[in-house]
Amino acid sequence: MIKSGILLFLCLFSLQTSQAQQKFTYDNKVYNTEIKTVQLYNTQKEQSIPVIALGTSEKLSFSFDDLRGGSKNYWYTVEHCTYDWKSSNLSALDYLDGMNEDRIIDYAYSSKTLQKFTHYSLTFPNDQLKPKLSGNYLLKVYENGEMDRPVISQRFYITDQQVNIQTEVVPSNEVSLRFSNQKVNVTVLHKNPIQNPYQDIKMVLMQNGNPLTAKLNTKPTYVKPGSLIYNDLASNDFKGSNEFRKFDFRSLRYKGEHVQDIFTDSTNNAVLFTDQNGTALKYTQQIDEDGAFFIRNQDNIDNDTDSDYGRIQFALNAVAPGSNGDIYVVGRFNNYTLTEENKLSYVASKKKYYASIYLKQGLYDYQYVWKDNTTGNIDHTVLEGSFFETENNYQAFVYYRRPGSRWDELIGYSLFNNIQK
Repeated sequence: MIKSGILLFLCLFSLQTSQAQQKFTYDNKVYNTEIKTVQLYNTQKEQSIPVIALGTSEKLSFSFDDLRGGSKNYWYTVEHCTYDWKSSNLSALDYLDGMNEDRIIDYAYSSKTLQKFTHYSLTFPNDQLKPKLSGNYLLKVYENGEMDRPVISQRFYITDQQVNIQTEVVPSNEVSLRFSNQKVNVTVLHKNPIQNPYQDIKMVLMQNGNPLTAKLNTKPTYVKPGSLIYNDLASNDFKGSNEFRKFDFRSLRYKGEHVQDIFTDSTNNAVLFTDQNGTALKYTQQIDEDGAFFIRNQDNIDNDTDSDYGRIQFALNAVAPGSNGDIYVVGRFNNYTLTEENKLSYVASKKKYYASIYLKQGLYDYQYVWKDNTTGNIDHTVLEGSFFETENNYQAFVYYRRPGSRWDELIGYSLFNNIQK
C-alpha cells in the first residue's frame, strides 16, 4: 500500500510539473481541448486577417468558448515578434502603452444549448493595453495570471504603412505548371531611402491567411530608385489549389448545404455527404470564403451564446496518395493545424476515411490535406486538385529593420486577389 501511495504521488507530481513547464509557442495554438471556436479579426470585417493600422481607431475582435462553463480567471498580454515569429526580446515598456497584462472581463453564458459553455470576448487595443510599435505580435491568454498555464496564442499584425505595394498574379513561368500554379510578382514603392534593402527588408507572401503557405523573400530581384521589385522567375510560385469545400451547419432542425443527416443522442450530430477526391481534370467554379468560417444559427437569436455545438461527421472516398502518411481536414476553423482531432481514420469495411470534429453552429470552409510521415511534407492539392483559375486571396507583408534598430517594423501590408481587375 505504501509503495502504491508513493507511486501515485510521484505520478501526480510529474503531471503537475509537466503542466507547470508548459510554454507558449509563437504560433496560432489552443493549449486546452475544452477551448473551442477561437476567433481573431479586424472588427471592420468578420473573419478578416487580424491586421490593424498603427495610430488609428482600428480594433481587433477576439473571442473563444470554454466548454467547462462557469467563469474562469483569464488574463492576456501581447508580445512583439520578429518577421519570422520569434521573440523580439524587447521590454514590454518598449512596445506597450498602459499595463503589461489585463484580465478578460467580458463573458456570457450559453443559452438554449445542449452543450453548456461560456463565451469570452475582448476588443483591443484598449485603454488598458495598447501597442505602440508596428510589427508582428503574439496574443497570449493564460489562466489565473500565470504565464506557465497557457490557454491560447494567436498571431496578429500592426502596420505602419510607409510603402505602397503593387502586385500581379500570372501563370507560372514553369511551362508544366502554367495550368496549376499562380505566380505572384510584387513591387514595393518607397519614398524614404532604404540604405541596404538586401539586408534590411524582408517580404512575406501568404495565401488565404494560411501560415503553412508563407513564402519569405529576403532579397529583391531588382533594386531601382524608389522601388524594390520581386519577380524572380523561380520564386513566389503558389499552387492554385481548388475552391474550398463547404457545409452549412446553421440549423439543427433543417439540413443545410452538404449535410446528409442531423440527429441528437447525447450530443448533436451532423453527417456530411461523402466527399470525393477533388483532382478533376477541369476547374469548376464555386463560390467559397477562402477557408473562413462564420458562427451563425437559424434556430435562435444570438450567434455567440445561442449557437450550439455538434459532432460533424466527415467522410472521404479517396485512395491514399502514399504508403506512409495521414489525411487531415483543415480550414481557418482550426488554424490549418494538423492534430489528432482532425486526422481521418480509414475504415476498411467501407473503404472510406472518416473524422468527427466538435464544432459550433455556422458556415464552414474546409479542405483535405495529406501529410507524408516519411518526409514531413504537407500537400494541400493531392486530394483537392490545383488550377490556375482558382480564386485565392493573397497577403503581402513588408518588414524593415532600420540600421541600429532592435526590432522589425511592418511598414507595408496588402491584401489582394488573383481575379481582381
